[in-house]
Amino acid sequence: MKKGFTLIELLIVIMVISILIGIALPRFRGMREEGLIAQAKGELRTLQTAVESYYIHNNNAYPITFPDDIEGASPDIIGPTAPTDPFDPGNDYGYVRGGTNNQYYVIYSVGADGNGSATIAVDVVSETNGDSCIYVSNTGRDTIP
Repeated sequence: MKKGFTLIELLIVIMVISILIGIALPRFRGMREEGLIAQAKGELRTLQTAVESYYIHNNNAYPITFPDDIEGASPDIIGPTAPTDPFDPGNDYGYVRGGTNNQYYVIYSVGADGNGSATIAVDVVSETNGDSCIYVSNTGRDTIP
């Protein structure tokens, strides 16, 4: 009597393994995206705190060049370098000032679609590309989606 697997048994095992991988992969991708969203939300809150601190310590003026102005600001909130957008590796979060006398700002991530952006019209933040933008603002009408 021979020991070992037959060709049919090996094919069945390979087929079962491929079905399990096919089921698991989309779930892992979704978990990765959720992790990046959580990372972006946390970093945006930190950047918002840094911008508000800059405002308080610099004659009630928001940063003009972002993130350069807040990287060297005192007190040091974000350290020597600002975090970069996890959905756009190597690039900074977007920053836009607007409203009368540039009294409002929005800091945003491009989001999961990779093309989101935001702007300020009067005192309302609006997304200008896609609908995956994640942002914080001082307009009083913002939320982190």
